[in-house]
Amino acid sequence: MIVSTRTGSLTFAEVAPGKGMDVALARTPADVLRWIDASGLRGRGGAGFPTSLKWELAAKSPGALKYVICNADEGEPGTFKDRVILADFADLVFEGMTIAAYCIAARQGIVYLRAEYTYLRPHLEAVLARRREAHLLGKGIAGRAGFDFDIEIHMGSGSYVCGEETALIESLEGQRGEPRNRPPFPIDTGYLGNPTTVNNVETFAWAACILARGADWFKEYGTAKSTGHKLFSVSGDCQRPGVYEFPLGITIEAFLQEVGGEDAKAVQVGGAAGQCVPRGEFHRALAYEDIPTGGSIIVFGPQRDMLRVAANFLEFFIDESCGQCTPCREGTIKLLEGVKMLQRGQCSMDYLEELCSLGETMQLASKCGLGQTAPNTFLSIVSHFRDEILGRTAAWSPE
Repeated sequence: MIVSTRTGSLTFAEVAPGKGMDVALARTPADVLRWIDASGLRGRGGAGFPTSLKWELAAKSPGALKYVICNADEGEPGTFKDRVILADFADLVFEGMTIAAYCIAARQGIVYLRAEYTYLRPHLEAVLARRREAHLLGKGIAGRAGFDFDIEIHMGSGSYVCGEETALIESLEGQRGEPRNRPPFPIDTGYLGNPTTVNNVETFAWAACILARGADWFKEYGTAKSTGHKLFSVSGDCQRPGVYEFPLGITIEAFLQEVGGEDAKAVQVGGAAGQCVPRGEFHRALAYEDIPTGGSIIVFGPQRDMLRVAANFLEFFIDESCGQCTPCREGTIKLLEGVKMLQRGQCSMDYLEELCSLGETMQLASKCGLGQTAPNTFLSIVSHFRDEILGRTAAWSPE
């Protein structure tokens, strides 16, 4: 696996662990929040919610007991950059969690670790033990009276839907991993009913880097609305798959040149739940204001059957749906049935339009992000690859 940027190693390798914590503790929690806000850091898990706002809301929520949760349930198909961060830069992640705890006055942190990453647990526990010995966790962190914070590892249940923060919290509480109705939100009613901030692995690591190097350093890269660098997991039909770091705002065309995927006919941005971008739109940017992504980039070469791509993703969503709401539970099955009809040449144009209408309904009516994004690839492929689709439609009607 290649782990690189345009110039070599990841930024995380150049930031000394502990420096961000030193800078944070020399300032008030309010000052640290202003620094994170000035950097423009947004959640690196895909949603792009402003990190400083999430922390500020949790800080203002009443309650003596507050939690910081690291979402390490990396289950999006084609995504593996958090695994690299946890394996090589766990100190930065734990440092970012501790800085968040300082900002919101939390005493407990939890890493919700994907079940398939069990092999990483001994390494992470060793890093935590080392940090406790160095007084970077536990009571009186860094000799600061009253700053008590520790972190524990909690193994996930192997469910994709637990990547959604409220389903993750339900799982932590020993319940079935199903998304909650919102409001209330975790920042005021989270784990065990207490104010909780939930952030992605990469988000915490960047927070530590920002405190170490400054908000202005972070804003030198990216765009006005999408500041900083981002890690990307690259797989599929390209010469150099792996984990890459690029500034947000890079175009898909420039991205593909770096990874050896210039002949791609499409790119799946954001994993199964993301967008399928055709070659004609490779001028677009990977940024929150254009095409947002949690980091998964899957390259599809000229030989790929896009209907098979759609079927593959829909099969995944059928398996991973929690079944709680009808649009997702039934809609994914119907869309897959439609794709198989298309593959057999048994789907009429009228029925194809009905399937598209169903997908749009799912986007609006599903309870959580899984159901809302499950139709994305199908709708994108029908829209952008109609030449492949039309050759397989028929006058036949399902009635």
